[in-house]
Amino acid sequence: MTVTLQRLTPEQKAHFDTEGYLIIPGLFSPEHLSDIETTFEAISTQTIPGHFEPKLDGHSEDPLKRYPRVMHPHRFNETAKAYMLHQPVLEVLGDLYGEEAYAAQSMFYYKPPGSKGQALHQDNFYLKVAPGNCIAAWTAVDATDEENGCLLVVPKTQEHEIVCPDQADANESFTTHYVKPPKDGVVIPVRMNKGDVLFFGGNLIHGSYRNKTKDQFRRAFICHYANASAMSINHHYNPLYKADGTAIVLEANPDGGPCGIEIGEFTYH
Repeated sequence: MTVTLQRLTPEQKAHFDTEGYLIIPGLFSPEHLSDIETTFEAISTQTIPGHFEPKLDGHSEDPLKRYPRVMHPHRFNETAKAYMLHQPVLEVLGDLYGEEAYAAQSMFYYKPPGSKGQALHQDNFYLKVAPGNCIAAWTAVDATDEENGCLLVVPKTQEHEIVCPDQADANESFTTHYVKPPKDGVVIPVRMNKGDVLFFGGNLIHGSYRNKTKDQFRRAFICHYANASAMSINHHYNPLYKADGTAIVLEANPDGGPCGIEIGEFTYH
């Protein structure tokens, strides 16, 4: 079923289609953000096997050992699940897809001071949504800029084919994959205010800067979605969820990328 544009202007939709990404300002209210902050502050003091496994007992030179990602918090926390299904986000996704969006994944990143960034990569290398593509909704819980590790995008690479990654620079990236931009590609920083949401497609090449600050976290609530007409997804992301919370199971795509290597849980941003 085709969805009529409800939230986006034709200009916004055109920007997403031509550039591969779109920022919607203030899609999360201060009250929403406070709720998210409180929820993940409480989670940060716990160990939740398979979802959040911080090093709580002593100092580590790597700040991400103390504050790693929270993976799939919607599977154990109702607040995270509710914001993964945040109606304003789903409305934008409906406009971008032209059909209903199904929620496939939630994540929360603390990105404490001193954290490495992530090398450029493509999301659908991991999710393998087919037919169609995944779309990320990247919510800034803190304002982001080049100093605290904002996201980087390579505009107009949304049609760039999914490629096998090269090895990333371990001095700057805490993940091992790196996708080289095309020769004419320009890497640009995405500065965002609290509550803004960045939407981008699964083929868009993107990554993030290191957090160079000494006292600023760069927290983000990130979810990935699939179009309702998709038939398969990498098995790590089942079940998906409709807007009303109904669980949907797609055919399990065992392929984690064109190299034929199965990739585990989704990587950091």
